[in-house]
Amino acid sequence: MVQITAKQDPLRLSAAVILGIVTGSILFLIIALVIGAFNDMTHMNISVTTNVAENIFSLVLLVILIVGCVAGFWWKVVTTPPSESKPVEPVPEQED
Repeated sequence: MVQITAKQDPLRLSAAVILGIVTGSILFLIIALVIGAFNDMTHMNISVTTNVAENIFSLVLLVILIVGCVAGFWWKVVTTPPSESKPVEPVPEQED
């Protein structure tokens, strides 16, 4: 069973959001490239391009990928406990 930790570090959460946005955008570019190559090979009219301002299907795909990646990284941060560093013990000095 997945256990959710009680208190989250804001830095870890912001890193999850940033990483989700970057990963979702890269996945969108890869998917658009694959669909474009498939479209050129089969001469179909699949309307997925990287121009999201003119194509609503591309915008929806981009938003779905970004939201999905952010949610995935957020879930991973919430369910993974933060790493704790062990305190460094001073080394005893040796007498000559």
